Amino acid sequence: MTEQPGEFPFTRGISSQPRVWTMGQYAGFGTPRETNQRFRTLLDQGLTGFSVALDLPTQLGLDSDDPRSRGEVGKVGVAIDSLADIEILMDGIPLEKISQIRTTANSIGYIWAAMFEALARKRGVDPNEFGMFIQNDVLKEYVARGTQIFPPAAGLKLSVDVMQHISRFIPNWVSLAMSGYHIRESGSSAVQEIAFTFSNARAYLDEALRRGVSIDAVAPTLFTFLSTTQDFLPEIAKFRAARRVWAKLMKETYGAQDPRSHQLRIFAFTAGSSLTAQQPLNNIVRTAIEALTAALGGVQTMHVCAYDEALGVPTEQAATLALRTQQVVAFETGVTDMVDPLGGSYLLEQLTDNFEKQIFVELTLIEDKGGALACIENGYFSTSLSDSAYAQAMAVDRGEKKVIGVNSFITEPVSFEVFTTNPASEGSQVANLTALRASRDFDAVTAALVNLHEVALAGGNIVPSCVEAVAVYATVGEIVEVLKKIYGQWRPSTAF
Repeated sequence: MTEQPGEFPFTRGISSQPRVWTMGQYAGFGTPRETNQRFRTLLDQGLTGFSVALDLPTQLGLDSDDPRSRGEVGKVGVAIDSLADIEILMDGIPLEKISQIRTTANSIGYIWAAMFEALARKRGVDPNEFGMFIQNDVLKEYVARGTQIFPPAAGLKLSVDVMQHISRFIPNWVSLAMSGYHIRESGSSAVQEIAFTFSNARAYLDEALRRGVSIDAVAPTLFTFLSTTQDFLPEIAKFRAARRVWAKLMKETYGAQDPRSHQLRIFAFTAGSSLTAQQPLNNIVRTAIEALTAALGGVQTMHVCAYDEALGVPTEQAATLALRTQQVVAFETGVTDMVDPLGGSYLLEQLTDNFEKQIFVELTLIEDKGGALACIENGYFSTSLSDSAYAQAMAVDRGEKKVIGVNSFITEPVSFEVFTTNPASEGSQVANLTALRASRDFDAVTAALVNLHEVALAGGNIVPSCVEAVAVYATVGEIVEVLKKIYGQWRPSTAF
């Protein structure tokens, strides 16, 4: 091989030197205080970054006391209603000592960015001194997850507001994590995972460029968020091909000059869809293989799912074991002693070349159909994912794809401890929100929300006005309701 690690098009990795990835675990449940305790425990166990799981009301822009939130507060993530909750969530956690703080915020990425910028101000910390990783990829919500709030064009606008603001004022933050993970979890192939993700990224970049943002100002702030599955060699090849395709897109299509713009940084997340509720201890083996796959694929950040996640929110023991899985792979196997250790394998190189060709074919097809926004609205993405997911499900049902404990080697169920959230958490969160509303400066909140409305109505970047609203403790729901008056709400088209 003539190409070396750290050289364009970065097939073999974005760095010439071996490095251990950032180890982060995804966690969040109940109240901010309960999640803070879990994070502090994981940090004591060697965590170097973490992902904040948000509950569904927060992701959908609803306050905990909204009638539509009832029964869901704190269930699949932590409830965050205001900056006061972020202050509790991060209590005792020095911002400047954390390499990454990640989140599932997509439709509310602008609020999440505003909350941590406001928190940094209150602590007297330069936001550039800590690592903020905002997912902020709203486009995939319309086809893969379903927490969209506004129509697609408005969602795109708000995501680019964050990218524009961060590229200008906080360039050390990740302003967008292009999320293929959820596309893969919805049933896509590996090729579709990359192609759909990069098509969405092109929509964001094209809008940023239209606003006058330089490609070299925004591209270095991006990450991609991909699945790592048990399909060992093909997945390693997928990571390699993704880097190569991204590098060529940035250089040849967008004319990026900064080498950092050409370098695709990857956050790999072991495949939640590979976990089974049957024989859940088997998931330990699955995630270990997936973690090794990501390590050999040269990723920069990794999360390993806990073995009990098919049953519910992980127990503390299971979450710690997931972190230990990363640590064993990183420090006991020797895979981090060199970059791209499998490079040169005839099969791996062939798979990498084939993936590259297929990804470019799919990217061209999407562009011919009008790009990512058009493919969301005309149903191409959702139909493609449905067809692929159906084919995969039928392969399992027919026994063509073996899943141990599900359609092969089935044994009697064994009972496991399942984590349950405190049933009093929802009431506690609502009570805290009620107290906040009573104690904050009502006039300051009103003025900040009026200003946010005026900026949005004029078509301006809303992030600075959102920071001001958050700083006086305007809530997530109040901010979203203001913006709904400008942008409207998402309604499914016939394509859905």
